[in-house]
Order: sequence, then C-alpha cells, then structure tokens
Amino acid sequence: FTEGTSNLSFSKALNIGIILSGGPAPGGHNVISGVFDAIKKFNPNSKIFGFKGGPLGLLENDKIELTESLVNSYRNTGGFDIVSSGRTKIETEEHYSKALFVAKENNLNAIIIIGGDDSNTNAAILAEYFKKKGENIQVIGVPKTIDADLKNDHIEISFGFDSATKIYSELIGNLYRDAMSTKKYWHFVKLMGRSASHVALECALKTHPNICIVSEEVLAKKKTLSEIVDEMVSVILKRSLNGDNFGIVIVPEGLIEFIPEVKSLMVELCDIFDQNEGEFKGLNVKGMKEVFVSKLSDYMKRVYLSLPLFIQFELVNSILERDPHGNFNVSRVPTEKLFIEMVKSRLNELKKSGEYKGSFIPVDHFFGYEGRSAFPSNFDSDYCYSLGYNAVVLILNGLTGYMSCIKNLNL
Repeated sequence: FTEGTSNLSFSKALNIGIILSGGPAPGGHNVISGVFDAIKKFNPNSKIFGFKGGPLGLLENDKIELTESLVNSYRNTGGFDIVSSGRTKIETEEHYSKALFVAKENNLNAIIIIGGDDSNTNAAILAEYFKKKGENIQVIGVPKTIDADLKNDHIEISFGFDSATKIYSELIGNLYRDAMSTKKYWHFVKLMGRSASHVALECALKTHPNICIVSEEVLAKKKTLSEIVDEMVSVILKRSLNGDNFGIVIVPEGLIEFIPEVKSLMVELCDIFDQNEGEFKGLNVKGMKEVFVSKLSDYMKRVYLSLPLFIQFELVNSILERDPHGNFNVSRVPTEKLFIEMVKSRLNELKKSGEYKGSFIPVDHFFGYEGRSAFPSNFDSDYCYSLGYNAVVLILNGLTGYMSCIKNLNL
C-alpha cells in the first residue's frame, strides 16, 4: 500500500492466530492488546486465537480464543503467560503442511508471530509456503527480544529492550551503592543478551561501571582470554592503590563465543559431538568430557584443559542444550565465575611478587530472568501496542511476509 492512502475494508470479520515465540520480553501482552483493539475496531465480529506454548501450539492445534475480558486482564503486564511461549522450530515439510492444515481448520485469515530473529525467519518461510500453496493466509512478524539483536535500518529497536535494561540498571546501581557502602566487594555481573552486547553496553551507559567488556570489541581486536583478564587486573590493581578494593564488572552473556580460542574450541566440540553422537549416549557429563578430550586436536585440548573444571563441564552442557535453531545455551556457561577465578589467580601471583597489596572479595551475579518478564516501561507499553495495531493494518492491506515496524521512535 502507499503511504497516505487507505483501502481498508471495514466489513469483513477476521480470524487471526497469535503465537508468542522464544524467550519472554516485556510488552508482549500489549502487542496482543493492540491486535485485539484493531480488529474489533474494523469489525466487532473478528476473533483472535492464541496458540499455547509457541509454534508447537500451532502444530498441535492447541489454542484458546482471546476474549475481551481475558485481554483486558493482561494489558500492561509483563510476561508471556496469557498463552505461554515456546521455541519449537517450524522447519520441515511436515511442519509446514501441518501449520497450513491447522490454519485452514480454524478458518484463519492471518497468523501473527511475535518473536526474535529465528522466529521471524520462521514467519517469513511460513508466509512463502502458504503463498506457494496458493492459500490466502497471511503471516506477519513482530520484532521481539530484549537482546536488541534485530536492530537495523528498518527496525529501530525490538520491544522489551528498554524495559529489561532499566531493570538491570537499577539492580547494578543497587550493587554499586552497596559496594561503595562496604568498600570491599568486586561484583562481576553477567547480563542476558545472547550474542550481542547491546544490553551490557546500554546498562553500562546508564550505570558507569568500572569495567564493561564488549563482545564485538573482543572479536574486532582478536583479544584472547588472557588479555581480557589482564585488562581487568590492571583496573583492579590501580583502584587498590587508592584503597578502593571494590567495583563493578559487566560481562555480556555471549562473550564466551567471541573469544577467538574459545569460539574455535566450541566449534570443534560441536563437530565432535555431531559426528560421534552415538558415543555419547548413556554417558554422564564427566564421561562426555573424557570423550571430547580424546578427540580434540592438540591445541584445542590444551585450551580446553586450561579452563577451570566447572567451565569444562558447562561447555559440554551448552553443546548438549543447543536450541532447535542451533543456538548455544550460553546462559549455562558462568562466564562471570570464569573471570573471577582467572583474575583471582593472577592477583595471587602479583601478591606473591609484592606488586599487589589490596584485597579481592568477588561476588558473582547473573541478571536475565529478572528483566525479561517484568512490567513493561511506558515506552514498551506504547510501542508494543502500536506494533500490534500496525500488524493488523498490514493484514487489512493484504500484505504477507512483512514485519510490523514503527519508526521515528525518538520523536
């Protein structure tokens, strides 16, 4: 359609299916509120159905009608619990065929998929499949993720980022006040955000920590694990000279994947598992670790065994728990604890040589789940409602394979 024109039909009642996909993000319920208000405005007889548990609900035809009373009770609330979410990947011909069957069975005119990059990829493929089959069932995506890794020239921000970073920043600020009050703790804070460092950087801009590692910078400068530890130790050492044996270190969740030698290690571990999956059946994590060690190249074996034992085990777990889209479960790898152990070891060496006379009492934290189902900020509340309303406008204009976008958010 053309900007400034309107060919909307107000007469036809619509049936729209909604799917919440992937991890929760503040504002999801307001997307649904926007969809509900829009379709009821254009035709009061229109209906929306929520598929339970994400894409799996579509494949299993497990749904509920989202009535006015139900939608109203969830407006401006956090979480995705109105129908719950899931990470099932729609990827096979059988999946596509089943999705089409369920859509036709329920007389759906359109499906709105609320999710991140993987979920919107699913939405695009599903839209193409329906089109190829000659079915007039539209599919619209809505950009969701606290990670902000959907940001580009067309999507200014994904919803949930504003709310989550404000929650995390408040928690970090509380830690800093506590550290300044007691003057004895170094807080190592890992922040959810998957591969991108947007969450860590935004929280750093809001709270001004002593150290913030940015994964993309680590990759660009090819910094090794040892070099990152050296940078941390340098800051801690300088602060100790002023009697400041406390501070805040922010570590992005996906940092482990950006450290060159660790990234290469994870790729090799994955290849070993995928090529020898049968050898791992029935083994516990310790047994699996031994199989990995026996098959790693000499250099990667040295890298792997140089890591603390608990990190070795968690790397194994992260590979076993890859999601249906192939993403590592980086939340399982306690990167903040890895840095604590390595910094502590380096400081002990400096203390023995007389170069460090301060105290180092580290405390580890992981902030993630605290923010992703929180009450949405005013920004996310309004933004999400607009995204949902706009998704219906796209449907009414006959479009499919599009993502709902709202621009000029700074105005």
